[in-house]
Amino acid sequence: MIAEAGLAALWLAAALAALQFALVWAGVSARKDELLSAVRPVAVVQGLLCALAFALLIMLFVRSDMSVKLVMMNSHSLKPMLYKIAGTWGNHEGSMLLWVTVMGLAGGAVALFERSLRRDTHMATLGAQAVISLGFYAFLLFSSNPFERLNPPAQDGQGLNPLLQDPGLAFHPPTLYFGYVGLSVAFSFAVGALITRNVDSAFARAMRPWVLAAWIFLTLGITAGSYWAYYELGWGGWWFWDPVENASLMPWLAATALLHSVTVLATRDGLRAWTVMLAVVAFSMSMVGTFLVRSGILTSVHAFAVDPERGSFILALLTLYIGGALALFALRIGSVREGKQFEAVSREGALVVNNLLFSAILGVVLVGTLYPLAVEAVTGEKLSVGPPYFNSAAGPLALMLMVVMAAGPVTRWQKDRIMVVGKRLAIPVIVTVVALAAILILFAGRIGILPLLGLTLAFGVGVASVAPLWKRNLRRTPLFTYGMVIAHLGAAVSVAGMASESAFNQEKLIAARPGDSVQIADWTVKFDSVSPIAGPNWTALEGVLLASRGNAGPVEMKPQARFFSSPPTPTNESAILTRWDGQLYVVLGEQVDPGRWQLRIWWKPFVVLIWAGGIMIALGGALALVGRVRRSWVAAFRKAYA
Repeated sequence: MIAEAGLAALWLAAALAALQFALVWAGVSARKDELLSAVRPVAVVQGLLCALAFALLIMLFVRSDMSVKLVMMNSHSLKPMLYKIAGTWGNHEGSMLLWVTVMGLAGGAVALFERSLRRDTHMATLGAQAVISLGFYAFLLFSSNPFERLNPPAQDGQGLNPLLQDPGLAFHPPTLYFGYVGLSVAFSFAVGALITRNVDSAFARAMRPWVLAAWIFLTLGITAGSYWAYYELGWGGWWFWDPVENASLMPWLAATALLHSVTVLATRDGLRAWTVMLAVVAFSMSMVGTFLVRSGILTSVHAFAVDPERGSFILALLTLYIGGALALFALRIGSVREGKQFEAVSREGALVVNNLLFSAILGVVLVGTLYPLAVEAVTGEKLSVGPPYFNSAAGPLALMLMVVMAAGPVTRWQKDRIMVVGKRLAIPVIVTVVALAAILILFAGRIGILPLLGLTLAFGVGVASVAPLWKRNLRRTPLFTYGMVIAHLGAAVSVAGMASESAFNQEKLIAARPGDSVQIADWTVKFDSVSPIAGPNWTALEGVLLASRGNAGPVEMKPQARFFSSPPTPTNESAILTRWDGQLYVVLGEQVDPGRWQLRIWWKPFVVLIWAGGIMIALGGALALVGRVRRSWVAAFRKAYA
């Protein structure tokens, strides 16, 4: 009965989404307030029904109900409880239900808490959100039913993909889905504003918290996903430009440009067309990513390899939503009043350049991701576009973006003078020059041009990022200003980690016997032993290595070569030793001949800065979100009781 109740809740939620759209359409067309008054409660109940359906699916996984096809294909009665729960969204159907649930709850939140928008724009926004939800409900109910029964029930399940049996699975996918859904809300706001011709600063202030929240979750999801792949897949890298990795990066790039643009519109009433267009592009990229992951056209550990029919359904939704939004943009943008003017040398001007560079990087990633797929579809030829293309094409643009990021926050709104901006940047420029000279002296001939420039600019941008706090009363500085400073500083920290790892990474691949030692950087790693061990649902061969440096005592590292029986899959569990200046990373490979084992050992200087910077960026976003929301609540309270 649990599965039937979950399916019924989904059908009811879909019916309420249709009712929500009908009420908005009829209420706005006939100008009947009694119809529009019913929209809010309908949206809230729809979200609660989605949450109920998802909770019931979790219950089916926890109980290992093998009469449900999804549970049988993605779980096993002997799995640890964490992976039973996380396995709910570790598959196509369950993850889509999570997506729809978050979308429904977000729509309910917009209905309940949004009070600053004009009523007609608010209703049009809820109508647009209902249309988006209807498409995903149809996809779930007709193409990807998560509650489908098996008759007779299976004896036990096939188990979850062992690569996904990791605590990272409990965190990484949901954060990305929260980000994607946040972009869908921003998209609905943009459509509502276009329909009612109400693209102004009030619209931007209403949309900004959703864009900021989506961006925070995307940042956390990408950071967590990068580290998860780094330690779980055993290949020693933190980003491979895999098409599915790119599928999460593209919405983040668009969302970052949108966040800066909506800030200009909210505070300075400028960049109106930019803001609406970027809202459409950001949601488009999340839909493109969904198509790539779920269409079956990619083979990746990150992808849900499903049939092309489902991919066609998503492609149809993408065409409908994005094509309709672009058509509406073309029809209505001419009637949107031009925002406030500004000079080229101004903070607005810097943010326009910022948007152009983010858009250019997005274009590079989009072309590099889709071009091989297009060639294969037309000619049948398989092409591979890898790191050399992305690094050489996107790298210089990213470095230019770093320069703009240093200059933008110290430039005045509306109008400034380039010489004055140069004076404000004097200290960051001096730091950059000193850093460049020091790196060239210390590492001449041992560092490439992109890592050199990246590391150099990281020092300069790190200093420039705190410039907005100079000569200010820190106690009276708004929380969102601290958020901006921390986010920009996080970007500098992350770039420093990327440049250091790229420039100074060392790797050794050896076949060793117990007792052998290998030298890497200033570390001595001794291969001590190999022994069999057993886990909850796996067996493994575990190596014991002793790593030592200088006068410090040896530290044990225990990489594993695991084997999962359900489904039968071999995996590698890396051993990672973290120190202040980097990570020692070890993978135990196959036995090459009696008594000798393959070992891969890396020393990765300052690689942790990559993820530390990502966390700082998300933390800065969270502080900005709290600061903005608190300010709006205080303003609303004062207005209500003035």
